Amino acid sequence: MNTIQNLKYKYSMLDVFGKIITINIIVFICDVLVSGLLKLNVVKYFVLPANFGDYIWQPWSLLTYGFLHADIWHLLFNMLFLFYLSRTASNLFRTKMVLNIYFLGIIFGGLAYLAVSNLMPTNFFGTKNGIMVGASAGVSALLMFIAIYMPQSQIRLFNTFNVKWMHIAIFFVVMDVFRLMLGINQGGYIAHIGGYLLGYYYAAQLAKGKDIGLGFERIMDSVAGWFKPKSNLKTVHRSKSKTVNKQTHSKKDSSKSEKQKQIDTILDKISKSGYDSLTSKEKEFLFKASKED
Repeated sequence: MNTIQNLKYKYSMLDVFGKIITINIIVFICDVLVSGLLKLNVVKYFVLPANFGDYIWQPWSLLTYGFLHADIWHLLFNMLFLFYLSRTASNLFRTKMVLNIYFLGIIFGGLAYLAVSNLMPTNFFGTKNGIMVGASAGVSALLMFIAIYMPQSQIRLFNTFNVKWMHIAIFFVVMDVFRLMLGINQGGYIAHIGGYLLGYYYAAQLAKGKDIGLGFERIMDSVAGWFKPKSNLKTVHRSKSKTVNKQTHSKKDSSKSEKQKQIDTILDKISKSGYDSLTSKEKEFLFKASKED
């Protein structure tokens, strides 16, 4: 196995957020090489411009800006947070739902940036030709979602002490508002606040039994379907096999319903007593359930 094949194999073994992190790193390296060696500013077509007149010529930038970063520290900070937050959330919820929160956070953060830069009566960001890059809004959405829906969940820092995600969220919200008022990187912190609001609303609605990301999920599934190869083979089923299939689907649906009830019961326990209150069997059950999605 040559180097390229080996890298492809390792990439295929990553989970979806591992692949997103890898793509962010590759995009950053390519940007550095292309802009540094070839002196080409290719990323200008994928950054989110502050001016709405510029944005309408590249509407895809409302999502693509989340894969671009200003410097290595910007990239490192966002990807580390994304790694830990996605692991925490994916152990308890469907992977697609966690993706919904992340990408909706990026979109709402971008919309908040566009709204403030174009609707404020003054030049809020200090320049009419500003741009937005970074995955911070999506990371902010995940952080707030976990803090609100699972206030007792924790992360172990430096392998020495535990900190609740709720306390981390409070710290960053206060710091972002403070730096926003000081006029430091206002566009970035407006996007963070957009992500926080999305994460809060998603958690609040999910607590009421409503997943607000299902519509977005269906759209993304449809888009993904455009790139899947279509089979030319036709399958013919006899009436007997149809009956068997219906019975099989009925059993599968019943099994899924029971499984979802168990998941809901465990999630209720987490929201009341924290993740550490789960038994080893409950933790194992949640871990396996998350992998099946």
